[in-house]
Amino acid sequence: MAMTIEGLAGLAFMFSSSILLQILACALYNNWWPMLSALMYILVPMPCLFFGGGSTQFLTSRDGGGWIDAAKFLTGASAVGSIAIPIILRHADLIGNGAMWIEFFSFLVFVCTVMCFHHANLEDEW
Repeated sequence: MAMTIEGLAGLAFMFSSSILLQILACALYNNWWPMLSALMYILVPMPCLFFGGGSTQFLTSRDGGGWIDAAKFLTGASAVGSIAIPIILRHADLIGNGAMWIEFFSFLVFVCTVMCFHHANLEDEW
């Protein structure tokens, strides 16, 4: 069963909401340091594109190899960086608590989007 238009529109809405929250975390507090974590949103899918052939299935497989292991490591490091950057910025007093929590919620929406996309890809492959 292929992904429907409604499913694709839902994923686009979720991703857009995540980016909107990123921008709101910056605009509401008139501080653009939180946008630094948006860089990780760009870096997270890159290992899948370069080493996994655009598929997310290699992340859950036990198959190894130099490039597959490197892709898993880079994906994990980028995901941890998405959480660590707002914490580091808050610790350095560059952003406030509100901006940090909005960043966390934005990351949660982004992770839910990626998980829904991964689930839809697994259904398409069967």
